Amino acid sequence: MEYTVGKVQKRSAEVQAADVLRAAIVSGGIPLGARLTEISAAEQLGVARSTIRTALHQLVQDGLVIQIPYTGWTVMTLSSHDAWELYTLRVSLETLAAGLVADKIALKHGAETISESLTEAFATLKAACRTRDSAVIAAADMALHKRIILLSGHRRLSDQYSRIEHQVLIYIRSSDALVAEPEQIIRQHQPLIDALLQGDRLAASAALSRHIEEEGTVLVKHLRAVESESTG
Repeated sequence: MEYTVGKVQKRSAEVQAADVLRAAIVSGGIPLGARLTEISAAEQLGVARSTIRTALHQLVQDGLVIQIPYTGWTVMTLSSHDAWELYTLRVSLETLAAGLVADKIALKHGAETISESLTEAFATLKAACRTRDSAVIAAADMALHKRIILLSGHRRLSDQYSRIEHQVLIYIRSSDALVAEPEQIIRQHQPLIDALLQGDRLAASAALSRHIEEEGTVLVKHLRAVESESTG
């Protein structure tokens, strides 16, 4: 029997360059606010300037890089206003997802598979917290929230979230850095996971909203203090 399948697509140099630069930015390897030059990036990655230029345009679409006319490229910054925008947007998108996931569990629509997936993602976050490695923790934290988005089964919601997810990862890394002990991150997520597994839409949405708003408020307050010091 013959099958009709697509051909294997090789990843272009532009895509690979964008992946490398993106990973460096979200991990903190390239600092927020840093100026990027096509010449320097091309030399370090061993590719043409045109390749870097295309990659940087992709990162602009991700919201990770800003193109300044006649000046060049800079990595995004995370101001107090940026943090406010991200956490308020997250509340809208993620509480919708949490409610949909809880409904699926309550109505037994793939409940066992969904519950296992949530439990697995939460276990990964717990393991990450035990490492006390900030980058590992932030990645697992983000992965848990992204898992809830995907499990909602809402394609357009997932598409919208994908547009900001790299910015959200930077936000989470900055927010988690303000937590005194990694175990606190586990405690922050426990009520959410419990409500989801119980199929309780109202409790799940409320727990997620409370978690994002509380941590967002702390981060915004911290960033405002830093901004005040820098301008004072």
